[in-house]
Amino acid sequence: MASTLNSEELAPYEPSDEDLLAVRDILDKQIVDATGAKVVRVNDIKLEGFEGKAVLVAVDVGMRGILRRLGIERQGNEFFKLFKIELPHNLISWTYIQPLEPKLKTIALTVPRQMVANLHPADIAEIISSVSREEGTSLFTDLDLKTAAETLSELEPDVQASIITEMEPEKASDIIEEMPPDEAADILGDLPTEKMKALLESIDQEDAEDIQELLEHEENTAGGLMTNEFIAYEPEIKVSEAIERFKRDAAEIETIYYIYVIDPDEKLLGVLSLRELLLADPEKTLSDIMVTNLKTLKPEDDENIVAAAISKYNLAAIPVVDNDNVLLGIVTMDDIIDRILPPKAKRKRKKV
Repeated sequence: MASTLNSEELAPYEPSDEDLLAVRDILDKQIVDATGAKVVRVNDIKLEGFEGKAVLVAVDVGMRGILRRLGIERQGNEFFKLFKIELPHNLISWTYIQPLEPKLKTIALTVPRQMVANLHPADIAEIISSVSREEGTSLFTDLDLKTAAETLSELEPDVQASIITEMEPEKASDIIEEMPPDEAADILGDLPTEKMKALLESIDQEDAEDIQELLEHEENTAGGLMTNEFIAYEPEIKVSEAIERFKRDAAEIETIYYIYVIDPDEKLLGVLSLRELLLADPEKTLSDIMVTNLKTLKPEDDENIVAAAISKYNLAAIPVVDNDNVLLGIVTMDDIIDRILPPKAKRKRKKV
């Protein structure tokens, strides 16, 4: 695109703080592509003439943009055609791009921010991890409480700690309360001691006690892997009553595979699956249908022992008991899968 004006005819222009500059703020910068749940790079920009002005109409995030900037788009396209590859025109209309925040010009969204919030938490976490800390924190702050809690669980420990540390204390407390206690304990264990204690003091007392109990265990043990959120009922109640109670209690529990049966001292007596509960005679008691030949773990058991037990006995979850057979918590298959897959950065929990 060429100008018909002489350089002397061009009036000097001083950019304001509100201006987005094509080269400084857009070219070579990252864009969150919420439709593909990924971060892409702006390789070129497309300008068109409109009423005597050069108007930015799209950004190019594809290979053509790189080749065009190098001045070899035609040659590059011919080269790829030799391999029967047609280079696509990866253009994103400027209509769908907006600054992440007025003062942040290094990233833009290809769709309204609500679409990012509607992605799977794992995808949101990947996007947050791909951008700068400031931009990631800004994206995270816009999430609703439930999505924020789920997304935080998917982030790397150092990113989790950074976000929680920089967040308003009240919102950080709300998010921690929304999380399962085992995941909350993982995150709090990575924070500075004073910050961790302050958050524990600011959340619901019962939630704080559950988290503190888990913080007492080393991360690579059954006690460190377990959650103390589970459903347990007395042996003498009828199946019909257990089902009604389950309907009320299940909303507060993240993952439910089994119903545990305990005595008044919380000692583990038996277990039954949800299927067994639903198919049982409503008039029978839990003691009539529970399985008593249980596989259990001790809180100090190594994570390798935990993984071996879950794999050997094909369990969705396994209970953790103390020396008196008191039910302390359960380790779920999901928890141990995180250990089997390539690990995140190692955590070192701080005890309180």
